[in-house]
Amino acid sequence: MIELFVRAVKVLGLPKSVGEIYGLLYISPQPLPLDAIVGKLGISKGSASQGLRFLRNLGAVKPTYLAGDRRDYFEAVAELKKLAAGFISGELTPHLESGTSRLENLKRVAAADDSADAAFYRERVARLGNWRRRGGMLLKVVKRFLG
Repeated sequence: MIELFVRAVKVLGLPKSVGEIYGLLYISPQPLPLDAIVGKLGISKGSASQGLRFLRNLGAVKPTYLAGDRRDYFEAVAELKKLAAGFISGELTPHLESGTSRLENLKRVAAADDSADAAFYRERVARLGNWRRRGGMLLKVVKRFLG
């Protein structure tokens, strides 16, 4: 089960430990504390802490309270809709938004270019703008579909 999630996060360009942590929590019938995650996976406490923080920010894991224990316990969020929406909001949308300002810079540079290849550069920048616009529309549709 863990290997399945490791492969999935690799496709998304995420660290292996993120897949290991999510896979372990997904298959675990009870919530687990940080030290149990470290022990079962054989990863460093820092890697586990960083992976849990990333997964919490995506909404893929949630902390759980167990009576009589002061430690934080974690469990996987198993709804695909919530996972996909969290990934879109936490990872894809910020990258798309930061790309907008970079694209505006490229447009200014291309507009000021008077080299022999200026028309080619302007066309490529315009094409990137179209990709960015379509990507934004696609993310809105997917978000709406996910609720």
